[in-house]
Amino acid sequence: MSKVGPEGRSFAPITSSDLHRLREIALNDRRSFFAKHTKWSTLYLDRLLCIALCQGAALHYLRGDTGINDFDVYLFYSEHPEQAWYAKRIKSYDFGDAKFGQSIDKPRFVGRRVDILGRSILASPGDDPMRSLQNYLRQGNTQTARLLSEKAVVLLEPVEYLEQVIWPMP
Repeated sequence: MSKVGPEGRSFAPITSSDLHRLREIALNDRRSFFAKHTKWSTLYLDRLLCIALCQGAALHYLRGDTGINDFDVYLFYSEHPEQAWYAKRIKSYDFGDAKFGQSIDKPRFVGRRVDILGRSILASPGDDPMRSLQNYLRQGNTQTARLLSEKAVVLLEPVEYLEQVIWPMP
C-alpha cells in the first residue's frame, strides 16, 4: 500500500490510449522475459489468461478521484501443474509520457513508474479470463488476491476485453 499523499499523485484521467500503452509495456516485458528465461517460457508461454491494471490506478480509472502513484499491471497465468509462477518477480518501466508526472522514487523516468507483476491462478488454459480472475479475487486465498480485491481491476488483455472493469464486480 502506498504512503504517497495527494501531492505525489497525478489526478489526470486515464484514457483508452493510456490503457493501450500499459498493455504494450506488459506484452513487451513478457516477450523479453520469455526470451531470456526459457524454463519459464516452456512452462507458461501458452498459459496467459489476462493482463490487468490493478490497485490504485485501476480505482482512479474507475472513479477519477484516487490519484495515481504508479501503475500496477499484473499478468495472470493459468497455474502450471509443475510449478507456480515466480511471484516475487517485479519489473519497473517508465510510462514514457509526462502526462501523469513522475513517480517520486524514479526521478529519471519521463513518466510514472509501471510495475509489471505476475501470478498464476487456479484456472485452465482457455478458461474465461474474466470469470477466472473474478473467482481468484472473490476466493481471496492469497495475500495478493485479498489486496487486489480491495481496489479495482481493469482488463488490458485479451484485447477484446480492453477497458473492461471486472472488479469490483459490475
